[in-house]
Amino acid sequence: MPFRDRTHAGQELALRLVEWADSGDLINLLVLALPSGGVPVAAEVARALHAPLDVLVVREISTPIRPETSIGAIVADDPPLYDRQSLAMMHLSEDRLGDVVARQRNELHRREYVYRGRRPVPSVHGRTVVLVDDGLATGLTATAALRFLRRHGPARLVLAVPVGSPRTTAAMRAECDDLICLEQPSSLHAVGEWYEEFGQVTDARVAETLQTFYATA
Repeated sequence: MPFRDRTHAGQELALRLVEWADSGDLINLLVLALPSGGVPVAAEVARALHAPLDVLVVREISTPIRPETSIGAIVADDPPLYDRQSLAMMHLSEDRLGDVVARQRNELHRREYVYRGRRPVPSVHGRTVVLVDDGLATGLTATAALRFLRRHGPARLVLAVPVGSPRTTAAMRAECDDLICLEQPSSLHAVGEWYEEFGQVTDARVAETLQTFYATA
């Protein structure tokens, strides 16, 4: 059954994670959301786990001709992660995407400032990090995020989503230590299909949600 909205999805996801946390297996927790859609989901998870919440901003890279088609993703100042098969099919080279990457990098840093202000990026070293998004379709942004986090030395890396493509979910297991996906419909064309309400999450809502957690930290 579809989720009512991202808050409902987060509550359902939180139930699964609380059961796990009660076993004592999740310690020194940090919940990270992939904004913007992952933030309302992650907020419910962090609230239920009594864990701090922050964001890891990832931007998709699209083709100049088809802006709706994602072929890569970037995190922080890391090199882009590309879907090599898609690049080959579209006869694109990384050099031709330089301007697109530069624009997305600028937008990434703009959002980091809007969301976090001058607060430092939380350290993930030695912590159990739960990365949350509102769903898995291609998995490009989640893969880029998980690889970035892995290089910073978390004790345990968990990916948690309400819904995901079975194929993508299976592939993502190699990128993290544990994966929780509540629903894996056989046919998933878009994550929004599994939400009754799937409106845009604004920058203001993301910043307000984070500020609520910062204030109680």
